[in-house]
Order: sequence, then C-alpha cells, then structure tokens
Amino acid sequence: MSRLQHFGWFFSRGFGPQGWGHPTWDWGYRWTEPRLYQQSVRELEQAGLDLVILEDALSIGTPETIELRVRKAYGGPKHDPVALTPFLLAATEHLGFAPTVNAGTVPPYWAARHFASLHHLSGHRAGLNVVTDVNSTRHFGVPPVTHDQAYDRASEWLTAIRQLWHSWDDDALIADPATGRFADGSKIRATRFEGEWFDVAGPLNAIPFTDGDPAIVSPGGSPKGLAFAGTHSDVQLALAPLEVAEVRAYRQRIVDAALAHGRAPDAVKTLFVFKPEIVSSREEAERVVAASLDPSDEVIAAIREGWSSDLETDLFAQPLDRPLDPSIFGEHVSQGSIRGLRGGFERFEDATLRDLLAAKARKGRITDHAGFVGTADEVADFIEEFGEEADNDGFIFSGDLHPVTVHRYLDELVPILRRRGVLRREYGDGGIQGNLRDF
Repeated sequence: MSRLQHFGWFFSRGFGPQGWGHPTWDWGYRWTEPRLYQQSVRELEQAGLDLVILEDALSIGTPETIELRVRKAYGGPKHDPVALTPFLLAATEHLGFAPTVNAGTVPPYWAARHFASLHHLSGHRAGLNVVTDVNSTRHFGVPPVTHDQAYDRASEWLTAIRQLWHSWDDDALIADPATGRFADGSKIRATRFEGEWFDVAGPLNAIPFTDGDPAIVSPGGSPKGLAFAGTHSDVQLALAPLEVAEVRAYRQRIVDAALAHGRAPDAVKTLFVFKPEIVSSREEAERVVAASLDPSDEVIAAIREGWSSDLETDLFAQPLDRPLDPSIFGEHVSQGSIRGLRGGFERFEDATLRDLLAAKARKGRITDHAGFVGTADEVADFIEEFGEEADNDGFIFSGDLHPVTVHRYLDELVPILRRRGVLRREYGDGGIQGNLRDF
C-alpha cells in the first residue's frame, strides 16, 4: 500500500463569477451568495482534503487596463476572500481555509486579532495565504517597493503577528469560577516589535491557542520566496514542472530553507499545483489530446483573452501571425507572467503570437508526462508515482470553487486514491495544523 499524501484546493480566479464563460454558468448559482461556495467545500471535506486556499488580487487594474480585466471576468470583479471564509467555516467541520492576505496592505495588529478570532471560532481551522504583490499597495497609500523588499516587509509582518499571538503565556488564561479569576495579567507581556517596516505594540487582546497557530501558506518560488517559506510557512504552494526530478529538487530546496532557519526538515508541506483533465477512457484521452494539437480560432481567442487579462496588455491589438515585441509590456507587468507566456520558446522572436497561444492550448497524456489528460486510474498512478519516487508531500487541485468543477476532478479519483491508501479516510481533531501533521 502506498503512503498517504496531503491534498488541497486552490480556489482560482478568486471570489468572483464562478462558471462565467462556461456551460456551468447555467446551473444558476449566484456567485455573490455563499451557498455556491458552501456546497463546494462540503464536497471537498467529504473527499478528505486538508485545506482550501482562496486566491485574491486586490487591484482590478489601472485605468488603462481595467477593460482587459473585466470584459471576460478573468481579473475581476472579486469580493474579499477573508469575508467569505466564515461562511465556509460554518459549512464544514474539519477542512482548513487560508484566504489570501497581502502583507503590504494589512496592519499586523489587525491581522493578528482577526485571524486569532477566526482560529478560535472555527476550532483552529484558519490559515493565511501570505502574498507580497507590490502593485496593489497604491490603493492603500503605501509606497512601492522592490520584489526583495516586499519579502523583507512580509517577514517582519509575520514576525510581529506571531509575537502578538504569543503575547499571552499558555497558562495566562485561568477561567476559574471558584476563585473568580479569569486571567493572570502578570503572564501577558507588553510586547513591542520594532523593525524597518513596522512598529507594533502588544499584547494582543486575544487568548492563546491550544492547537497551534493559524497555518501560513506561501506561494513564492524565487530565492527570497523559498527563504520566506523556510522561515515562516507551514505549506508551500508550489508551481513547478511536474517531473519527478523537478519535484524532488524543489522539495529539497524547501527542506534546506527550513533547516537553515532552525526548523525541522518536515516543517513545511510542499504541495504542487495540479490541474488534471480526467476522461472516461484511454481512447477519449487520445481524442482530447489529438484535438488540442490544432486549436480552433475560438480556443485561441479564449486563451488570448485570459493572457490579455493576466498580462494587463491587450494581445488582441497584436498581429497573430507575427512575432511578439516584448516592448509592449509595461513596467506594471509581472516578469513571471511574461516568462509564462513565452513558455518553452527561448525568445519572443522565435515564435509568432499564434505559436505562443497554440502552445498553451496543446495537451498531453499523463501516462507519458506530456500533459495531464488521463483516466482516473492513470491520474492516480501519476499521484502515486510522485509520492513513491519523489517523496512528494501532496498536491493542490486548482479550479473554480463550483460543484461541477469539484465533481469533475474528484468523483472517480477519490475512491481510487482511498483504495490505494493515498488519500485520508478520516480526520483527526487538530484543526488545520492537525490536518497537515496527521501523517
């Protein structure tokens, strides 16, 4: 029997119009109401996942790029995932939730108090997906900083928050009706964090935790991002080529970063983003892959729309059959997103825009690691292989938080993974930290 792995769900496109542009829209869910999301997370808990990470982007774009972001709802509108989280917690009993929080925009004391409250109210199931996006800070009157400075600021932010979370000693809370004493003030410390970015006085007006702090999730893959994970994180949301050697090497970098900061080698669970396409048969898999090799104009247009939003650059203004001039991208565009569009091409000049977009449309068979199309058994084989050959901690499925998407991924896969001993059948009692440490 294979060993257990951890699984989560990345709520992509954020708290926005789930199903927009797809036939699933006609299920008639109202994306501005909680029932859609509550139904979805109940199914994820039934499936035995550990946590849900809720994507967010604070900014809808600049005045020049708003139309690109909203015309197909790729970049907005969005509600705040922190506001949605209590509704999701109320609908579940064991699943953990980590909404995205930008460390450059939220005061540490507010974040510490808010997430301490969520953690207590939910039976210790709260987490934070900490991001360092620098372009959104203009909405908060915060000066722009460099990529590395943003990580330095986020590290201070979390250090201040943890100091506040632990400003009460574990035995400061007495709550003894017989003596009439609720807490021992001598065991509550007037903490003070003074750094380059923050000056935060404590103590926190919240009682200590009994089952560990809220879980910290981080997504950054740069050297600074990996160091941040090694210092602070419980989960690394990893984006990397899903090849055994790549996964093993990435995971080892996280282990090394944890050890370098005095933590245990297994302190951080590295979970790789995974978007399988599960089909009914091998023949259907071959048909899907073959159809993708020559994408239609409609498919190219949909991909062009999505990348226009992500890059905040109107790719419809660029000729399809000529090489793309990289000078069209302004300073506001992420270099990582630009590299993502270029994909396997060494330079933009090596391919036309149509070539670049067609490469995004092409799919491959999961059985030969050329892509992620396969039957449920083949996808389970893939997952099992990475647990055995790369010592992988697990995977994060990525998609809309919509019942149709959840069932498309998991209906056949969950029973197979359970029979193989890869997916948990029951939860412990330790909240989100317990989910991550049960095995």
